Amino acid sequence: MTELFVRLFIKNKDNVQNPQVRTAYGVLASIVGICLNIVLFLIKIISGMLVNSISVMADAFNNLSDAASSVISFVGVKLAGRPADKEHPFGHGRYEYITAFIVSFLVLQVGFSCFKSSIGKIVHPEEVAFQLPVVLILTVTILMKVWLAFFNRKLGKRIHSKVMEATAADSTGDVLVTGATVLSLVIGKLTGFSIDGYVGVIVSVAVLAAGFGIAKDTLGPLLGGAVNREVYDLLTKKVEGYEGILGTHDLIVHNYGPSHSMATIHAEVPNDKDIETAHELIDQIERETLRDLDIFLVIHMDPVEVKDKTVAERKRMVSNLVQELEPEASIHDFRMINGQDQIKLIFDLVVPYSYGPKEEKELIYAITARLKQIDLKYECVINIENSFIEPEDSGK
Repeated sequence: MTELFVRLFIKNKDNVQNPQVRTAYGVLASIVGICLNIVLFLIKIISGMLVNSISVMADAFNNLSDAASSVISFVGVKLAGRPADKEHPFGHGRYEYITAFIVSFLVLQVGFSCFKSSIGKIVHPEEVAFQLPVVLILTVTILMKVWLAFFNRKLGKRIHSKVMEATAADSTGDVLVTGATVLSLVIGKLTGFSIDGYVGVIVSVAVLAAGFGIAKDTLGPLLGGAVNREVYDLLTKKVEGYEGILGTHDLIVHNYGPSHSMATIHAEVPNDKDIETAHELIDQIERETLRDLDIFLVIHMDPVEVKDKTVAERKRMVSNLVQELEPEASIHDFRMINGQDQIKLIFDLVVPYSYGPKEEKELIYAITARLKQIDLKYECVINIENSFIEPEDSGK
């Protein structure tokens, strides 16, 4: 069914990097969500009145609020698809994150409401009347909501859309809440015990966890998160794949929406290379990165000594020493000034984020002391930095 909708309503469905195609996916998901939730509202409100069930009618208005969240998603997707202008030269893609953040609060609202009512049922237990028509109606609506959650999650993963993932989580929360109601009715009928409140607490905690997770994931790109490992590998391999580039460091990626990113990186080039030739190579890499990866890349050239074997040996010596003292640290931009009375070793030292000023000073002191043991002439000029890459154990 999902693929049928995609084929019918989205042209160039595989070109998900195209902003217009992304917008089409978002519009499709929003319209399907609005229509299905309105259908669910009508089914539940009519059925609730026919069987005189307050709980079913209340659940009907919950679906009406879900339709409203789909409207919010629709507006967010349309705003995110607007082209760049003079006030927003990098486009409006972050509207999608803002919309997902709003939807995450709707998920949290469902969780809080379920938790509150569940606690009330535990403190003041009530006998839940089993009505087969109600159970059948709720079961059908659960299946419809399961499909809607699957639909949004599949499309969200296809175009890396936070707002669709948030909407999928919203639908999943509704499935859990309604499913808990059905489970409680059936168990109550079979055993005579009312477990409605206890099941509701478990479900509400799961829904709240999902809501907090969505909010956290959405805030990351809004606040400016670390570079994703996959993006890091993709960009560094791309740049370092060109002949004449010796290495890279200091990659920073600025996210302006799922389909628009800007990045800066330092590329090491031989210091004896003609400046115009090196500049031409850098321009070529920037153009081809934009064409192939759709990332606006700005490259800073770092000249590296390639012929002086002494400099290369000193760099290797310092790098090995740093690794011994702190395996998570690294160096780059190494230079050496060989004077008569002293030898200056100048480099940037990348330390873990767990380091505070005290740990940084201790590491610098240890490096300097160890180098002095090797040669009293060594004088270090060390610039402390942190990595812009997300940790390997981040779980993302």
